[in-house]
Amino acid sequence: MPTDLWQSQSVDSAMQTEQLTRVTAGMPLVFGGDRVAFVPAAVAEAFRAGDRLLVVQSSGEILHAPAAQWRLAEQAVSGATSAFQQVSRAGAEQITDFYDRFAANLRDEASWERVVEVNALDIEAARARGRSTTRLVADGKMRGAMIAGLETWRDMPNPNGVSGSVQHEGWRIEQVRAGYGVVGFVFEGRPNVLADGAGVLRSGNTAVMRIGSDALGTARALVELALRPALEDAGLPPAAVTLLDSAEHAAGWALFSDPRLGLAVARGSGESVLLLGSLARQAGIPVSMHGTGGAWIIADESASPGDLQAAVFHSTDRKVCNSLNTVCLPAGRVQDLAKVVVAALEERGQALGHGYRLHVARGSEDAVPSELFQRVVRVMRAAGEVEEPLADLIDGDQLGREWEWEQTPEVTLKVVASVDEAVELFNEQSPRFIASLISNRRGEHERFFAAIDAGFVGNGFTRCPATASIRCACALSRIAPTSIARPCRGVTKS
Repeated sequence: MPTDLWQSQSVDSAMQTEQLTRVTAGMPLVFGGDRVAFVPAAVAEAFRAGDRLLVVQSSGEILHAPAAQWRLAEQAVSGATSAFQQVSRAGAEQITDFYDRFAANLRDEASWERVVEVNALDIEAARARGRSTTRLVADGKMRGAMIAGLETWRDMPNPNGVSGSVQHEGWRIEQVRAGYGVVGFVFEGRPNVLADGAGVLRSGNTAVMRIGSDALGTARALVELALRPALEDAGLPPAAVTLLDSAEHAAGWALFSDPRLGLAVARGSGESVLLLGSLARQAGIPVSMHGTGGAWIIADESASPGDLQAAVFHSTDRKVCNSLNTVCLPAGRVQDLAKVVVAALEERGQALGHGYRLHVARGSEDAVPSELFQRVVRVMRAAGEVEEPLADLIDGDQLGREWEWEQTPEVTLKVVASVDEAVELFNEQSPRFIASLISNRRGEHERFFAAIDAGFVGNGFTRCPATASIRCACALSRIAPTSIARPCRGVTKS
């Protein structure tokens, strides 16, 4: 190997380290302890002195992170790290004031008008690239949801402080909740995620967020007109919530490679999330990954058809990380329960102005009318409307496949022999994110809770805003000295 590929930095009897200044196509890079990946020609051509190469240890994929993107992420994390010390000392009233001011800034008509103007440019650019704009539009509904979310954080009590103690003779142990530190977020192109990510301040954390390029212009406007002024007016450091101002994926890779992060959170498409999760884990950062597969609803023999229909309908209002993706029905009740699943999807599709799609696991096709497999429906995709079968068959090992839909709800249906089988399938194939059991048996819920490997367990629809907020608040706090494997569980109805 040519020696001019490196500049010697230090040499001693134990170890030699060198600065990589040039790479060549086909250069071997060791990963995983016993495997070798080879530098692609495109990466070698793009590499410049000062850039970084990241080898994904789980796959051997080689990523190129330009020096400018690395510095951008590094500076953002440095600022958020300093801000964390100030946020930790801030009173709960200051944090409350921030959320109140952020919401008020979004209510300001002049500011929102400017946001909408910038958003229109983002939408136009996304459409020109053949990209989806369903979740990109900054309309009144999104504005209202952002304000409501901020007010939820505003009204939530401070989750930190002493949460328990054990008294011994002459001494006592206290269990204390405190913030993680800097939370790194990589979100898909949705402008409203700025309000979502800002929720970490309530539990004493700071945030650095990278948002998909489709929404970057809108995100900049929201930071300038609403977020940053709220931080400053509340007496909090501007770096407490930082937008990583880059359209490059490499900025997200660099962010999730910074070991100073206390937690890495990624939402978006399955493959990119898996990649980000791998980078964070190999940097030693705890992760909260949506992964691929979405939320699951499981019904048992005692399930109320009305409850199941409502759960499916309210879990498919839009496509986000906690939207319903897979439904498991018991064989003994499939005739009446499958009908309400189809009815709920049809009702939701009509409400969104389109039809719906149903993917039926092989062996479960008798659960739905055969005519559904013959019908064609117009489906809204990122590139526009296309015609597709209303129902089709998929293999039983594809239950974790996530359906990326726009205005046409898309769900997998599987008939199971029991809740135990459904739990086993969930634990094997899902992202282990959200599972909801529709049952009228309390004992079944307790068994389900104990067996399911999910960060959130519910008994109704999967997209309840209130419980989502509770989950986030719990998940972004830590308990010392003990640790939490699954920070919070909840139900979506009383």
